[in-house]
Amino acid sequence: QVQLVESGGGLVQPGGSLRLSCAASGSIFSINAMGWYRQTPGNQREPVAGFTNGGNTNYADSSVKGRFTISRDSAKNTVDLQMTSLKPEDTAVYYCNAEVHRLVEGVGVVVEDYWGQGTQVTVSS
Repeated sequence: QVQLVESGGGLVQPGGSLRLSCAASGSIFSINAMGWYRQTPGNQREPVAGFTNGGNTNYADSSVKGRFTISRDSAKNTVDLQMTSLKPEDTAVYYCNAEVHRLVEGVGVVVEDYWGQGTQVTVSS
């Protein structure tokens, strides 16, 4: 009922930049938290940056502070991640996540967690 579609991944040289975008669509009543995670082979998916329920930004991974900037357009249900000064250790599959409120007929508002399909970011010379 809700889809998150990511775009913007790719191959970039160290020191380069990429911008990831995520758009949520479907039967959305509202979106609370929304942000980005990343995962490398053999490791758990970890938060990178996001907007909390209160609308504040949170850069969960200290290694990206000063290099990554998250932005959100609540009217369009989108969240972007501008990544600069990329390092090889930033190589991962990046996933968009959203906590969505859906209005279900006969039930009311339900809260559900959704993920995008993931987009590969490779930082290599």
